[in-house]
Amino acid sequence: MQRRRWLMTLLSCACPAGFVRAQDSTSHKELLAQTLQQLRPLLGNPRLVGEHRLTYWGFEVYHARLWANSATFSPTDWATQRLVLELRYLRDFQGRDIAQRSIDEIQSQRPLSAEQTTAWRQSLLALMPNVRKGETLTSAYLPESGAQFWHQGQALGVIQDTEFARRFFGIWLSPQSSQPVLRQQLLAGAAL
Repeated sequence: MQRRRWLMTLLSCACPAGFVRAQDSTSHKELLAQTLQQLRPLLGNPRLVGEHRLTYWGFEVYHARLWANSATFSPTDWATQRLVLELRYLRDFQGRDIAQRSIDEIQSQRPLSAEQTTAWRQSLLALMPNVRKGETLTSAYLPESGAQFWHQGQALGVIQDTEFARRFFGIWLSPQSSQPVLRQQLLAGAAL
């Protein structure tokens, strides 16, 4: 039972994604147009940098897409640039599991103080909704102010902490990511 709980927590290794509410009647082109329209205020001229479907022990977890400004994105300087990460979940997860897995991933890169762990966990628990298969969570990395989150296109909130935002996006983009193939694929559209 403990091993199963550990596996399910590990599977929730994902976090935010989802501006566009996917509907069966909406074509792929229409969804892409809606996504680009919604990203323009954050990124100017957005472009898809990379994407990857995360699987763990044969279980599909989520499909991730990384968006950046097409004119300025540099993967070596990702932490200085506005980015949007979109995660479309491929199974159901509880928000508390997503929040805890996020904290675990952040801790694995570099330990947090007890105060940071408590504050960031509480912030994520307050924001992260339960997600169902096919739903998306979106997060915007705003290096000058923090991170914004959406679920199915509905605003969840903002965490105004630049270190949190950098460490949170580091789950996917840091060289210390626990998922190096995912990182490589998210950055595939840029010269590494």
